[in-house]
Amino acid sequence: MRSVYEGVYARSMQDPDGFWAAAAEAIHWEKRWDRVFDDSRPPFYRWFTGGVLNTCYNALDVHVDRGRAKQKALVYDSPVTGTVQAFTFAELRDEVARCAGMLQKLGIAKGDRVIIYMPMVPEAVVAMLACARIGAIHSVVFGGFASNELAKRIDDARPKLILSASCGIEVNRVIPYKPLLDGAIELARHKPGRCVILQRPQERAPLVAGRDLEWGDALAGARPADCVPVAATDPLYILYTSGTTGVPKGVVRDNGGHAVALKWSMANIYGVGAGEVYWAASDIGWVVGHSYIVYAPLLEGCTSILYEGKPVGTPDPGAFWRLIAQHGVNALFTAPTAFRAIKKEDPQGTHMTRHDLSRFRTLFLAGERCDPDTLHWAEDKLGVPVIDHWWQTETGWPIAANCVGLGTLPVKAGSPTKAVPGYDVRVLDEANADLPAGQIGSIAIKLPLPPGCLPTLWNNDAGYEASYLAKHPGHYLTGDAGYRDEDGYVYIMSRVDDIINVAGHRLSTGAMEEVLASHPDVAECAVVGVADDVKGEVPVGFVVTKAGVERGDGDIARELIEKVREQIGPVAAFKTAIVVKRLPKTRSGKILRGTMKKIADGQEYVLPATIDDPAILGEITDALQQKGYAKTR
Repeated sequence: MRSVYEGVYARSMQDPDGFWAAAAEAIHWEKRWDRVFDDSRPPFYRWFTGGVLNTCYNALDVHVDRGRAKQKALVYDSPVTGTVQAFTFAELRDEVARCAGMLQKLGIAKGDRVIIYMPMVPEAVVAMLACARIGAIHSVVFGGFASNELAKRIDDARPKLILSASCGIEVNRVIPYKPLLDGAIELARHKPGRCVILQRPQERAPLVAGRDLEWGDALAGARPADCVPVAATDPLYILYTSGTTGVPKGVVRDNGGHAVALKWSMANIYGVGAGEVYWAASDIGWVVGHSYIVYAPLLEGCTSILYEGKPVGTPDPGAFWRLIAQHGVNALFTAPTAFRAIKKEDPQGTHMTRHDLSRFRTLFLAGERCDPDTLHWAEDKLGVPVIDHWWQTETGWPIAANCVGLGTLPVKAGSPTKAVPGYDVRVLDEANADLPAGQIGSIAIKLPLPPGCLPTLWNNDAGYEASYLAKHPGHYLTGDAGYRDEDGYVYIMSRVDDIINVAGHRLSTGAMEEVLASHPDVAECAVVGVADDVKGEVPVGFVVTKAGVERGDGDIARELIEKVREQIGPVAAFKTAIVVKRLPKTRSGKILRGTMKKIADGQEYVLPATIDDPAILGEITDALQQKGYAKTR
């Protein structure tokens, strides 16, 4: 297919009102909008003001009404419990309507907040859609989050109700949720009136009399609820992201712009349509789960996969290929870290050959920077296009991508390709001026942001302006650093604070990571800038080797140091490469580079709420101390 990207992008820049009005025709509106774009209160721009719709109706009922009642809408696949369960659009609509009726029976109405603190089970998806059905605002918190972090979100969102479960399951261990939930409510100043607990067979939770109800008991006798029309500008959900002050930022997502942008993205960015099978291997606690497990695939009429498992260990590095073959997945969206984990355990890709992947046609990677080595490995082993793309919790859908539905552009490893239609992406210097091709700067988006992006933070307009709009007036600050090449391709090199200053030279840790990742023995890596009395900062590299590598750590380290010297130059002052067993990560797979830097600098740090395994930080500390770092200053 010849690419029509340039023409579509130009249209989105020259006539955004007309562009998004056309896209909005794909959504069912109870009442059409008065204004496509409302700039009456800058910088708090709104889309589709005056419009009335219901997101749940557009995700479920509309497909039933238009003849897709018997098509699969959601497939729950849980290797940790040995369960596969499918729901047609009619079945999922009925489950959601009953759950919405349960919410109404418990006093939840339009505008009320409901916190959902659940594992990857169908009831969690049902709960999200049930809130949308009656105009309640859901706030999903990753299941297993620490009590103090959950308490902060309870105090900010002030929910009337919390929906939770007795436990989550991580590979071969059960994580009780109820003690964490009880602890959070005890810590929180705001006390929710009710909690509804899904009792799982792996762990039963004790209930607090007068406050807690079992899911089945609460659902009993609930009358199915109809869809409640809401304003396009009414909030659909709040999703918290970490704040620099330790106070979480509540990203708000509206109903109208969100539905329009996400439905547009499925066909145009991901190249999938109604009736096809789409799998986002993420968690509903993250924005990817909200956008591309729950809302976008269902808005488009796709079958969406809900996976309660891991890329490796449930039971082996062939887990993804088994699921793709079994359910006929056409497109997969996951994080590069998942592929690095698979590559580490199965570097030859032998598990892929054991499954029929003939219906699989595109792999999408996002969540953190995709190193070229991982991208090429996936291309070589799968034999399908591998599309790196870039976006954030705040935007809710991709900022830069190779838009498959508009005709794939040539792939450049290390780049998520070009700005998605609707996004005016700039590379700026400290004085807010555009930088020429090839120069690293702060990546920002010229206002207004397109539909689907955050209009503000929950009850915190001032925080929205301070966090995102103050640094570059007239622009949204992404917090990422990078550059554009002469063809307009965007390169995301690191977070702005990951650009290190080595003896006056501004260098990207991401560029160094690319070099380390290209070594044949390296499975994954991270580079952080460490304080140095002479040079200001120097880079320190951490690498995890592939399964089966038996060479000495010293030999590998020497080769890596020489490789960086050759490809980036002596100016990088890269002299320390440390081989470790694993890297500290969040549960979503992002490497905790900031925490590693603080450890190396001997600074105090707060244990990240989202860390997957805190014990790894001790291993990193020991490894750094052996190299003379991590000394208390």
